[in-house]
Amino acid sequence: MISDSPIRTQGSNLTRDLTLNSPSGTNAKLPKLIYGTAWKKERTADLVYKALKNGFRAIDTAAHPQHYDEEGAGTGIRKAIGEGIIAREDLFIQTKYTPALKLRDMAPYDTDAPLELQVRRSVESSLRNFTIQGHVPPYIDCLILHVPLETHDDTMAVWKALESYVPSSVRHLGISNVTLDGLRVLMMSANIKPAVVQNPWCRQTGYATELREFCMEQGIIFQAFWTLTANSSLMLHEHVLRLANSAQVSKPAAVYSLILGFGNISILDGTTSETHMKEDLAGIDNLGAYADGSGRAVWLEAQEHFKRALCY
Repeated sequence: MISDSPIRTQGSNLTRDLTLNSPSGTNAKLPKLIYGTAWKKERTADLVYKALKNGFRAIDTAAHPQHYDEEGAGTGIRKAIGEGIIAREDLFIQTKYTPALKLRDMAPYDTDAPLELQVRRSVESSLRNFTIQGHVPPYIDCLILHVPLETHDDTMAVWKALESYVPSSVRHLGISNVTLDGLRVLMMSANIKPAVVQNPWCRQTGYATELREFCMEQGIIFQAFWTLTANSSLMLHEHVLRLANSAQVSKPAAVYSLILGFGNISILDGTTSETHMKEDLAGIDNLGAYADGSGRAVWLEAQEHFKRALCY
């Protein structure tokens, strides 16, 4: 029996889960907000547990010990499941294989081993970290290639190794920190197409406009990160403030909602504040209902000016 916990409404476009392209033909769902665990270190287990307790239903981590504590994320998940806060089948677990060029001395594999063996050891480590009692064998909802390798051949060797785990141990594949050209080349060679692309949302990349448009055409979900860290000025934008005040939501929730309004996007939310966890989730729920109801005109005006602020 799952205990009482915050229930996310699916009544508006802003709050409705996204459907992933699935190699196995299932209609897997991805929540619009994903709890991001980068840089949480020893706080990871507790923060993941609190995120799940407060309504998050997707967790992002990586087998990258310098920046993530994947084992801690698994510990937090097991605690939440053990207490009946959430069932495994209602949770989206997402992790990454990080190539050796981005790792130093803490890789979960031998960095001198062949690429295929590096992938195997990394995935085996991740599956151990997400083993849930009563769920055998363990599985990962989405496994992301953290960054393309230095050559296309090496990238494809890793991708082919990742494909071998689908759909038995891994449900979907994705790629992060990729250019539009790199994504196109990958898709021409891959047997299993990426279901998600995770890239920064910032002015330096033009807010990934062309990449996001390509993803939408291909049915790939774009996952945005650095959405607040790299865009603090957006929270001071006149129409963001007006929308937040009119809908009675926080400024971060207003910015998140306007980004989600572009469609086919989910956002990594890495707050360490339990109060902000609640505010972000509830704010998007409330703003979705507001935008579909009495606040429609305010919402549309804010969207138009938000796009202009991003140089559309």
